[in-house]
Amino acid sequence: MKLGRLNHIGVATPSIADSIAFYRDVMGAGRITEPFDLPDQGVKVCFVDTPGADGAMNGTQIELIEPLGENSTLAGFLAKNPLGGQHHLCFEVPDIAEARSEFEAMGKRILGPTRIGAHGTPIFFVHPKDMGGMLTEIMETPKEGTHWSN
Repeated sequence: MKLGRLNHIGVATPSIADSIAFYRDVMGAGRITEPFDLPDQGVKVCFVDTPGADGAMNGTQIELIEPLGENSTLAGFLAKNPLGGQHHLCFEVPDIAEARSEFEAMGKRILGPTRIGAHGTPIFFVHPKDMGGMLTEIMETPKEGTHWSN
């Protein structure tokens, strides 16, 4: 397994609208996508773009995540962390099936099936106990034109 690009940092929030205002008004974010629902995952998400080393808006994104209801897996996280906070890290890989096989061969616990994530590419999550205490999303690198904003 080879470490890929840090695509985004997932941040759980009880209110995407309030978080958008924070990133826009306090942190000076200029590019924030419109929130959209991912009903299969029980969440609403949007992305905050950050600048890359070249100054263009192609840096690591911040994914704001709000539960769509009490049955969302995110609801449990917010019950323990009512203000929200860092939920997961997401790394890119060139081939999701190969990455999944490698993690499984290492005995890492995969949480659920591979599915389509918020960027429209296949993803899976690896249990925090197997990843240094961090819930980790593994995402197939988006093809040209499929990444929401960069």
